[in-house]
This record gives sequence, structure tokens and C-alpha cells, in this order.
Amino acid sequence: MGRFVNPGNEAFRVALNSEIYIDKTGLIEYTNKVMNTTQAFICNSRPRRFGKSITADMLTAYYSRACDSEKLFEGLEISRKNDFKKHLNKYDVIHLDVQWCMMDAGSPETTVAYMNEHLISELQEIYPDIVLDNDEKVYGVLSRINAATGKKFVVIIDEWDVLIRDEALNQKVQDEYIGFLRGLFKGSEPTKYIQIAYLTGILPIKKIGTQSALNNFSEFTMLDASVLAPYIGFTEAEVRNLCAKYNEDYAKVKQWYDGYMLEEYQIYNPKAVVSLMLRGKYKSYWSDTGTYEAVVPLINMDFDGLKTAIIEMISGTAVEVDVSSFQNDTISFANRDDVLTYLIHLGYLGYDEKNQTAFIPNEEIRQELMKAVKRKKWNE
Repeated sequence: MGRFVNPGNEAFRVALNSEIYIDKTGLIEYTNKVMNTTQAFICNSRPRRFGKSITADMLTAYYSRACDSEKLFEGLEISRKNDFKKHLNKYDVIHLDVQWCMMDAGSPETTVAYMNEHLISELQEIYPDIVLDNDEKVYGVLSRINAATGKKFVVIIDEWDVLIRDEALNQKVQDEYIGFLRGLFKGSEPTKYIQIAYLTGILPIKKIGTQSALNNFSEFTMLDASVLAPYIGFTEAEVRNLCAKYNEDYAKVKQWYDGYMLEEYQIYNPKAVVSLMLRGKYKSYWSDTGTYEAVVPLINMDFDGLKTAIIEMISGTAVEVDVSSFQNDTISFANRDDVLTYLIHLGYLGYDEKNQTAFIPNEEIRQELMKAVKRKKWNE
């Protein structure tokens, strides 16, 4: 069992041991369905505290051949599907948390080299009989292992976009990291050694420039969640059940934490709902997500109409937004709509895909944005 290659199921076990766990294993039915197809490359972006890491840990526990997870999934939704055992613990899994790797590497500049070095070292231990010829790139090693054994890999990357967001102005880091991703996933060669790839983070893949070379990914976002909508947050039915169990007023919970419209689902922020159920306090838990300090400078850009749009939404009005121009990065803001679209991805705004409008989803977020409006810099 390795740290990054074929990890075990301990992280998912911790989630299951928690007082509140909502079964989202139905997602695995979809990932099983798209294996070895052109839809096997998935990028699922969502805000912080919307269960990204738990989902990545769940997929790792299910697919990794380093553990036996049959009893762990017993009684969960996926265990009732016909192909449950067909893919259970059958694959070599690579699981990277880029945020953690960056911290352990010591700097953004050394992160890609760190990931390559440690992945190759673990792969060499797993496949000692395969001569790697001093390969320095992990995608070359995966290709070589596949050619020798026919084995295919499940690749799961959590916080995939952290270098894109945090190092937006560092072109060297950007280029090196995108090169790492392109080598892993782009072209015909990766289809030989990738069983399925699952990327999760806050941002979708960039529309233009180097990132657009990853256009073979199927994207599921806060703008268009498609079939993954019920797995991005807590659904109305799930929250009703929690309210009954913890004796909370459902109407009040809905007012405070509901409002994200994804397909036909009303989606709730999982972090906020769990915190309320365990602590019994109606308040904003959003400040704990770490995104607030990034929001104020965005609003202070005050593109024409931005201030008015925020104030209108605080008062309860939905505003029209064109989400098509946002380039899915944190520096290429050209107009009001780009900022509003980024706030949708961050979870500070909801989005009505049918009417193409943005709105404040609930009382929790309304309070957070009112704080931003009251900041002195806003009025300068």
C-alpha cells in the first residue's frame, strides 16, 4: 500500500464513521458506466466544503486493489447495483491531493517534480521487473507499464486546480503543471493506460490557452452539473431526513442553507448543514471555507454594473449573467459577468441555467456578501 499509488480505504472509513454521513455512492454507478469510453475523463468542479475530498476518497476506496472494501460499502447504494463487484478493488489507483503535495514539496515550483518523483518511485516498487529506463515523467512510466502488462490505471486528482488558482501569475509553474496534466491525459496514448480519470476542484478547465488542450474531459460544474447534480451537495430529501432526525425546522434550514439550483435538484451546502445539525446554531459557516478574502478584491474591481448587481441580489432580485466569457482562471476578468460567474463557481451565488440569471441562494450567503458590501474599500 502506497501513499499515492494504491492507497487504502482508511480515509473513506473515517467519513463513514462520522456521526453524519450521506450516501453518495450512486456516483460510482456512473463512473463504472463510463469506464473505457470517451467519457472516462471527468472533471467535477464544485465549491469548497461541498464534499470534493470525501468523493475522491470514496472512489479510491472502491477501486484500489490495495484493500478489500466489500464490507465497507455493504448496505450503501452502490452495493445494490449489478456491477458492484465487477470493479470493486480491481485497479491500480493513483490518488493525488495537489494541495497536500504542494505543501509537502515545499513550494509551488517544486510540486510537479515532487509528484513525478514520488509516483515513479512507488510504481517501481509495485512493478520491480519492469525496466523504466530512468523515465522522469510519470506518464511515460504508466505507458511503459501498460505496454509490458496491459494494466490500466484509475487516476484521481483532488484540488486539481490549486496551482491554477494560487499561482495564476507564475507562468513557469502554470506551464509545468499543465504539461504534467497533458502528458497524463491528452492524446491517444493515455487512453491505453487510463481506465478512468476523475479530477475535482473549484474551477472548470480553462477555455483558452494551454489548459484547453485538456478538452477531452467531460465537465460537471455549478453552471451545468448534468447527471452528477445529486452528488454535488445535499439534496432536499436528504436534508429533510436530517431535520427529522435532529429535530430541526426544515423551513428554517431551507431559508439559511438551500438555494443552489442544479438540474431539477435544490442543493444544500453539506458543510453548513452538517455543522447546524451537530451544533444546533443557525449562523454563517461560510467564513470557514477560506474563500471570503478572495471575494472582497473581486467585488472591489467594481466593473460597470457589478456593485449594482450585488446590491440587487442582496435585496432578493436575480440578475442576468452571461457565463460564456469567463475563462476559468483567476486573472482574466474582463467584465461584470466574469466576476459573477467566478462567484457562482465559488458558491457565493446560485445560477439558474434556464433563465441565465445569478442570485444569492440563501441567508448564509446573503450575510457574507453584506459583510463585503460594508467593507470600507467598497465605498472608496
